[in-house]
Amino acid sequence: MTKKTTTTTLTSRPPVVVVMGHIDHGKSTLLDYIRKSNVAGGEAGGITQHLSAYVVSHKDQTGADRTITFLDTPGHEAFSGMRNRGAQAADIAILVVSAEDSVKAQTLEAWKTITEWNLPFIVAINKIDKPNANPEKVKLDLAEKGIYLEGYGGDISFAEISAKVGTGVDHLLELISILADISEFTGDPSAPAEGIVIESHLDARRGMTATLIVRNGTLTSGMHLASASALASTRMMQDFLLRPIKTVSLSDPVGIVGWSEMPEVGGVWQSFETKKEAEKYASEHALAFSAPAPFVFDHTQTAQKRIPIIIRTDTAGTADAVLTEIRKLELPNTTWKVLSCGVGVIGEADVRTAGIDPETIIIGFNTKVDPRAKEILDQSATPVSVEIFTIIYKLSDHLKEIVEARRPRIETTVVGGTLKVQRIFNRTKDRQVAGGLVASGEIAVGNTVRILRREAEIGKGTIVGLEQNKSKTKLVAEGLHCGALIEARIEIVPGDVIEAITKIIE
Repeated sequence: MTKKTTTTTLTSRPPVVVVMGHIDHGKSTLLDYIRKSNVAGGEAGGITQHLSAYVVSHKDQTGADRTITFLDTPGHEAFSGMRNRGAQAADIAILVVSAEDSVKAQTLEAWKTITEWNLPFIVAINKIDKPNANPEKVKLDLAEKGIYLEGYGGDISFAEISAKVGTGVDHLLELISILADISEFTGDPSAPAEGIVIESHLDARRGMTATLIVRNGTLTSGMHLASASALASTRMMQDFLLRPIKTVSLSDPVGIVGWSEMPEVGGVWQSFETKKEAEKYASEHALAFSAPAPFVFDHTQTAQKRIPIIIRTDTAGTADAVLTEIRKLELPNTTWKVLSCGVGVIGEADVRTAGIDPETIIIGFNTKVDPRAKEILDQSATPVSVEIFTIIYKLSDHLKEIVEARRPRIETTVVGGTLKVQRIFNRTKDRQVAGGLVASGEIAVGNTVRILRREAEIGKGTIVGLEQNKSKTKLVAEGLHCGALIEARIEIVPGDVIEAITKIIE
């Protein structure tokens, strides 16, 4: 089991930094610039395919080499769960705010997450190179929201930067190092490694893979890991550039391939010398797990229409984000019945399940359809709806379209006018001319009408002609007498009321 850390073996460790803020304020641009300029140990080519944590190096003001681990968190509000996990794993946060757009809703959401996790943070005022940049307005807007920068009533450090061209980025990295020194982040490299799972996904070729952050200790090849009931060995370890490695230590990200089951994102993990020790830990800390029963997002419990859905994504964090989007889609009388939500490709079982109910849809995000499942789809006599997305808002728009198309319609009858029948002038098989007074509203040629006798509906018909003062007309207003040629199978008599009605479907 993990041995106790003693003060005599503690050493300073690099900070783990999470970059947060509004979706369009330049978080990804900042990380891209830092990676290209400062990535430790090599080029970051094709970086979008790498792990969601990166190690960068820079020289501090004394000329000493320093390293920083950055966590990459999505900015869209649907990924708030992933951002929370990033904050849980981090030591320091960078709150990015655009010098053009200033404080936005997601800026405040990110700040709330930072304060909930009690993280020290630095504000990066980005896009100062833009023509409409106004850093002073950003500082004042932040102060109005209770975020007080140095020189503006508080002690929060800030850097004015352009992530696009690199202006101020070195100063930002220096502020991170200073804050790390003040905070005195430490660990024991001689201890068995432990840390947090920051992402997990299913690799089609290699199986279940997870990205971990080492919070304490050193992890070496040949050790065994346990995270709740999930087990893995360290035979296949990768650094953040996907290169094979044999050892990782304090604050390092590491990719571990070959888990027995998908480790829970945000969960803690422990390392052990033997598989037996790891299995014992797992049995003591196992999460009670069984295949989830279908669950329904229905806040009112009165939905008349439930749309069955199967969800497959590339990572556990993305699955959370998709479920978040579904929770937001609330319309009267309609809800979602989630049959299954998990990580991996869209498989044969998913397609067969969807085939049972033609209403079922399958949604994939950053994943694909298994070849055998595709064969079944191609051969199926009953079409199965399968859509795959790579952008969260496009997935959201698609779900909104489905809800709108399938939601139950409510039909409302609107009375546009009433005619009180006083005389019947002429009658044929299906047509009759009724004379009377328009008591309310107006009646017009083409109106659908219902015929009331003693306030009870006895039939329906259509106005096919109107006359007023022996002249044909298209419309007769309230308070005027007229003759109406009505097409109806029911025989109209004096005293009946003719209501011109319109059906409105909402």
